[in-house]
Amino acid sequence: MLFLGFSAGLPLLLILGTLSFWLREAGIDRSTIGYLTWVGLIYAFKWMWAPLVDRLPIPLLSTLFGRRRSWLLFAQLLIVLGLLGMASIDPKVQLTPVVWCALLVAFGSATQDIALDAFRIESADSDHQAALAATYQTGYRLALIWAGAGVLWLAARAESGSASYDPAAWQFAYLCMALSIGVGVVTTLFSKEPVRIELAKARNAKAWLHQTLIEPFSDFIKRYGWHAILILSLIAIYRISDVVMGIMANPFYVDMGYTKDEVAAVSKVFGVVMTLVGAFLGGVLTLRFGVMRILLLGAILSAVSNLLFAWLATQGHDLHGLIWVISADNLSSGIASAAFIAFLSALTNIQYSATQYALFSSMMLLLPKWLAGFSGVFVNAFGYSNFFISTAIIGAPVLILIWLTIHFKVVEFKKHDSQVAK
Repeated sequence: MLFLGFSAGLPLLLILGTLSFWLREAGIDRSTIGYLTWVGLIYAFKWMWAPLVDRLPIPLLSTLFGRRRSWLLFAQLLIVLGLLGMASIDPKVQLTPVVWCALLVAFGSATQDIALDAFRIESADSDHQAALAATYQTGYRLALIWAGAGVLWLAARAESGSASYDPAAWQFAYLCMALSIGVGVVTTLFSKEPVRIELAKARNAKAWLHQTLIEPFSDFIKRYGWHAILILSLIAIYRISDVVMGIMANPFYVDMGYTKDEVAAVSKVFGVVMTLVGAFLGGVLTLRFGVMRILLLGAILSAVSNLLFAWLATQGHDLHGLIWVISADNLSSGIASAAFIAFLSALTNIQYSATQYALFSSMMLLLPKWLAGFSGVFVNAFGYSNFFISTAIIGAPVLILIWLTIHFKVVEFKKHDSQVAK
């Protein structure tokens, strides 16, 4: 799970955060960078093909490696092809092909997430899910360091001369990232295929479609009734403050005059370490005080930490200020993520693990990613400080939804866990 988590975490920044740094350095306008955030909407629609990943075998590959591993290998191949394409193009000259390659990486990455979530959930009983999730998150965060700091460090080392923009340096860095997906490929090849809990075989195509496309969603509605609307609403906006703010973070660093090495060290290494600390702390607090209380704490901290970026925007090039702001923001993000993963996992029926988890994680991204597409336009019109303040304010409805979820006792975690164990 450590190495598979690394494979899952690697593509995300390469088509969003790190790519936005590359594009801004290449002189691409902030509004265009904001719109390119919509590449990430592919993750928000992965529930549409999750039932196929859950139930459909891949010819030959599934025979050789099993259902879950064959889909993992297929997805990893798409990611490699997309990254190799990005590594061969200069976005300053040809932006459209870069976008198409980024879309291919996003589709492969989203498909890998679907198969990997199911692989994780099916590989152990409920008592070991927390350990698997924690190990997966560690690998994921290490990948964020490599896809963030690693790319910036490689690009900085590969630069030739004193030119402010060297496309060859970025292309070399992305080639290294494509090769790094080999970690996931090798791990998948040597992993054990989990034992699936098979449903009764469908007698005809209509019954198969019902099992594949309808039952995972109807099961969720049957278990939670009208509370399903409340749950999905909470999932849809829980990370809205972080996601909307995040896409403008790297253009902000470029515009404030921070170098690749400074951003790599502070934001991409130290920041990820602080996220890991936050995730560990969030896990401990969740065990001590319960999921919903820490879910509420994480929402409050995530919104408040954005106000620190608003302050930083008034300071210019302030390296010490950046360190403190990144520390607080990533610590908050880690706490929120730990509680949120526990919340989503508790909602999942193991019989439909891939489809239901894909639905939940997709809902988490749909609205925030769409809204983030206009972030560059907002920054151009009102400036960074007002933008960061706005991202804090839009997190307020999250607190109301969490309070309602607690008030109505929508999710009984101990009861649900016992059902999953059975």
